[in-house]
Amino acid sequence: MKAIKAAAVQAAPVYLNLDASIAKAAEIVSEAARNGAKLVAFPETWLPGYPFFVWLGAPVEGIRFIPQYHANSVELHSSEMKRLQKIAAANDITLVMGYSEREGGSRYMSQVIIGEQGEILLNRRKLKPTHVERTVYGEGDGSDLRVVDAAFGRLGALNCWEHMQPLLKMAMYSQFEEVHVAAWPTFSLYREMAYALGPEVNNGASRQYAVEGSAYVLAPCSIINQEVFDLLAATPEKGALLNPQTSKPGGGFAQIYGPDGRALCEPIPEDQEGILYADLDPAMVAIAKAAADPAGHYSRADAARLVVNRERRCVMQEINILTNSNFEVIPLEDDIAI
Repeated sequence: MKAIKAAAVQAAPVYLNLDASIAKAAEIVSEAARNGAKLVAFPETWLPGYPFFVWLGAPVEGIRFIPQYHANSVELHSSEMKRLQKIAAANDITLVMGYSEREGGSRYMSQVIIGEQGEILLNRRKLKPTHVERTVYGEGDGSDLRVVDAAFGRLGALNCWEHMQPLLKMAMYSQFEEVHVAAWPTFSLYREMAYALGPEVNNGASRQYAVEGSAYVLAPCSIINQEVFDLLAATPEKGALLNPQTSKPGGGFAQIYGPDGRALCEPIPEDQEGILYADLDPAMVAIAKAAADPAGHYSRADAARLVVNRERRCVMQEINILTNSNFEVIPLEDDIAI
């Protein structure tokens, strides 16, 4: 691992507007790069925004948002994805973007890792959308549950409550992860009514991941801004569900954690946008893993062992089973404008 400065984003996208959100992402990445960051991490489904509407009433009430949400989701091989690749290359940074991936008529809660040359190092899908998220998104599989070699070291990413699933975490730890992106949507929804959805528990999950994995953890987090609040809080009751504590915009609790579990940044107020920065020192990873390396001397594979199914799940499968050899680095094309 090399020493770098990393950035975790606390911001709202331009809700349900993919083109404008990518333009905003370009501004955020450019600012982070000017401040010396070599890794920039965005929240869960930041493009085109998290579907808060499915939490605010009966499922039928959210249907009216689905056509627009689907149209503003991103296909992996698309001009919009190439714009993101160009943004990473133009700023010479590694980019981890949370987005709603569109494939055919379905959507997936995906994270793409784009390298400094604009190449896609990994595209992964959340294995199990949480609760009512399953009315919007399909499930991923074990084929992309991977840690990659970024320019600075071993980098992985998971979404939201995947950090509550011990086997998924161990699958990542066992691949010698050094830096991890724990992407979250916001911590205002159902606040106080469902304590487990709040900042105390979920930031605790990010912190625990850092200690268990002996890795740095970037925990970017979106906010519900006034635009989103006004769009979705059609009644006082729905406003209370979006943020029961204040019935106002907020929910941003981004943070970066060291391998020993300490918070490395002063938090940004929950209703404000900004970028958190931290210097990632490889010596801290070495010290943490010397104490408790979950993939090495602190493991007991003879007593407990994890099995990961790497087969990619698909409706129609040809004779040849998909294997590791089917994964390719997707190069950046030069003719896409940011």
